[in-house]
Amino acid sequence: MARLSNDCFASGDGSLTLAEAEALIARLPPLAGGAEAVPLLAARGRVLAEDIAAPIDLPPFGNSAMDGYAFAGADLGPEGGWLPLAGRVAAGDAAAPLPPGHAVRILTGAPLPPGADTVMMQEDARAGTGRVFLPPGLPAGANIRHAGEDLPTGALALPKGRLVAAPEIALAAALGLAALPVTRRPRLGVFSTGSELVAPGGRLGPAQAHDSNRFMLLSLLANLPVEAVDLGLLPDRRGETEAALREAALSHDMLLTSGGVSTGEEDHVRRAMEATGSLAFWRLAVKPGRPLAMGVVEGRPVMGLPGNPVAALLGFLHLARPLALHLAGAAPKPLPRFELRAGFSHRKLPGRREYLRVAVEAGPDGPVARKPGRAGAGQIASLLQSDAFAELPEDMGDVAPGDRILVLPFAGLF
Repeated sequence: MARLSNDCFASGDGSLTLAEAEALIARLPPLAGGAEAVPLLAARGRVLAEDIAAPIDLPPFGNSAMDGYAFAGADLGPEGGWLPLAGRVAAGDAAAPLPPGHAVRILTGAPLPPGADTVMMQEDARAGTGRVFLPPGLPAGANIRHAGEDLPTGALALPKGRLVAAPEIALAAALGLAALPVTRRPRLGVFSTGSELVAPGGRLGPAQAHDSNRFMLLSLLANLPVEAVDLGLLPDRRGETEAALREAALSHDMLLTSGGVSTGEEDHVRRAMEATGSLAFWRLAVKPGRPLAMGVVEGRPVMGLPGNPVAALLGFLHLARPLALHLAGAAPKPLPRFELRAGFSHRKLPGRREYLRVAVEAGPDGPVARKPGRAGAGQIASLLQSDAFAELPEDMGDVAPGDRILVLPFAGLF
C-alpha cells in the first residue's frame, strides 16, 4: 500500500459523528497490487480482484425442471390427448430429436429434446402402454429451464470487490471455474495496552485483570480477508508505546489497539500517534465508545479502540471492520439492520448515537427487543445475554415501550 500522508484525513476539529468518521475511512486508498489466483475452496473469505464474466450459459442447455413428459405444445389439442412415447431421457443422457406428434419420458435435469418445448409433470399425466395421456390447460413452455436463464454467456457473474462465501463458490463452480483472482490480504497488527493486563493463563497480581480485548479482536479479524498478527501487550509507558507503534507500522498495513485513548495520565496511545505521526480524530458522538483514536504512523493507518470491551466491539464493527475490508479492496456493505418494537423505556439525549444491548423475545404482536438488566461498557457477560445492538440515532430522543427501533443482530457479525 502507498504510504499515507499525515494529513490525509483532514478531519477538522477532531470531534466527529460516526457517519463522518466512516466517510473519512472510505477516503483511504485500498492496498495496491498483489492480486493472486487461488484454488476455488481457498478463495472463501477473500475479496475478488476483478470482475468475472460468465464463460458459459448457466444452465448450459435447456432442461426439464421436473420428472414428467416432454412434448411440443403445438401437438396437443384443446381437449388434450394421447401421444405415443418416443423413449426416455435422464440427466446426463444425450437427447435425440423428438419425432412430430410424440412425447418422451423425461427426468429432472435431463436435456430437452430438439422439437420439444413443454414438460408436463408426471402427476398430471396418465401413462399407458407405449403412450401417455396429456390433459389440456398447460401453456407451451411450462416446466423447462432455458439455456442461460440464470446467467447468459458474457454476463457479469461475480463483481470485483465481492467477498467470497459459499454462494459465490457455488456459482464459480457451476461456471466451471477452478480458481478465482483475489486481492492481497492486508497485514494487520493487534495490540492491547495497559499495565494492569495479564495474558490469559498468566498469574494475576493485585489490581490486575486478564486481557480480553486482544483475543476478541483477533477472533473477529479471523472472519475477514486479513492476515491478523498478535503483537501482544503494551505497558502504560509513553516511550515504549511510541517505539512499538513506529516499529510495527513499518511491517504492517494497519495497526489496531485497544485502551489508552482517553484523557487519563496513563493513556498514551493517542499521544503516541500525535508524536510519531498524526491524529485524525479521537472523539466520537457515540455511546459507548466516545474515545476512539484514528491516525497515521509511518504512513500506515492506526486505530485505537476504547478499552472497555463493549465499546471496543462497537468501534470495531463500525470503523475497524470497514477499514480492514476497504484496505482489502472489498466493496462497501452496510451492517445488517432490521426494525423491532422496543420492550423497554430509555432516557436519551439527542445529538449522539447510542447502542444498547437487547435480547429479542417473542411478544403477543411479534418479536420485541428487551434490555437484559445491567449492561455497562465493561460488562462482557452482557453480550452473551443479548442478541443484538439497538441503534438509537443522533436525532432520536427518549424511547418508550412500543416504539419502532433499529437493531443490529449479532448473528453474522461475530
